[in-house]
Amino acid sequence: MAISLFSKPWEIASVVSLPRNDIAIQSLLRTGSVLDWRHTMIIGVPREIKEGEKRVGMTPQGVDALVAHGHRVLVERRAGEGSGFSDREYKEAGATLVEKARDVWNEGEIVVKVKEPLEPEFPLMRPGQILFTYLHLAANRELTLKLMERRIVGIGYETVQGQDGSLPLLRPMSEIAGRASVLAGGMCLEARHGGRGVLLCGASGVPPAKVVILGAGVVGTNACKVALGIGARVSILDIHPERLSYIHDITQGHIATFISNRMTIGEEIAGADLVIGAVLIPGAHAPKLVTRQMLKRMRPGSAVVDISVDQGGCFETTRPTTHENPTYVEEGIVHYCVTNIPGGFPRTSTFALTNATFPYVLEIADKGYGKAMEENAALRKGLNLIDGKVVYQAVAEGFGLPFIQNPFSPPSLKTLS
Repeated sequence: MAISLFSKPWEIASVVSLPRNDIAIQSLLRTGSVLDWRHTMIIGVPREIKEGEKRVGMTPQGVDALVAHGHRVLVERRAGEGSGFSDREYKEAGATLVEKARDVWNEGEIVVKVKEPLEPEFPLMRPGQILFTYLHLAANRELTLKLMERRIVGIGYETVQGQDGSLPLLRPMSEIAGRASVLAGGMCLEARHGGRGVLLCGASGVPPAKVVILGAGVVGTNACKVALGIGARVSILDIHPERLSYIHDITQGHIATFISNRMTIGEEIAGADLVIGAVLIPGAHAPKLVTRQMLKRMRPGSAVVDISVDQGGCFETTRPTTHENPTYVEEGIVHYCVTNIPGGFPRTSTFALTNATFPYVLEIADKGYGKAMEENAALRKGLNLIDGKVVYQAVAEGFGLPFIQNPFSPPSLKTLS
């Protein structure tokens, strides 16, 4: 990979050994810059294999930008089909199309996905490979152990965190999940799904449904906007008074707000037609706010939508479902617990997600993950696993696993901890 320094593109004759791919050569010919190819990285984009998942980890626009930076992008054929992107679009953007997922995993130094890896993908991983995707390890001990065994560098979208506590890579999907949860809840209330046959917005002379939302973060706020816009009666609960004050202001007082506690939750959901669970503790297991006994006090045919299911769920009766079989009835209540709600709207979701993730992908590709994490505190917090060890404290504590300090933290932070 060595090359003599040169000032003109045509001085490529001084190459001692050629770069490893034609994209790097094109970059050299175009700019004459050694730096344009020296850090060339191979980014792999496999097709998602989770049931009902049609999103894709990168758009053709993202591929084009990475190629312009001298990187190589491998895309599995049909990876973008579910989101409305053809293989031809990826190829025209500069991607190398490969037939099988194995080809992506074998060559990719960074593998960019949407959802956590599944059983068929584990054997394809190799030590030191960077996996950048939603991991949601806090709800899945088996997945955590598998990834530790494969010794990958696991960076979770959901734990990348800004200085203000915001979750920039979780936010776009939280917005969509919150908005879609109301639509899903309306479906669950239909008689054909076992619901009470209640229309959320009501009708002339008929009162609207009561919607109770647990959590006033990004998910809960977006659910509130849609529920209120449809015409439902909305109550929202949270432990942070400032969040409740904000949402009370933006809705001009048209909703009821409550400080969340066990008794208030029980009282509010007892008369609810639809309860939406929108609770999140970053990187940790969701708290069980609604017990089975509380559900028993709800009217038969009422519905719950648990958006927290990715992190274990906030209802005691939660169990993961899919878009193909989204609901089940327990204690007379219709449950909707799909683990990838935004996946039902793949084109919108893919654009929203990749708009947020791409700058981080580019930074890792250009600088290498070590330097990128040293310089970017938000990205550094996304590191969950490295070299078979758990770096994210909430995950380690939740499963009783050994925990190591983030190796890319500034010396001052390491000293404090």
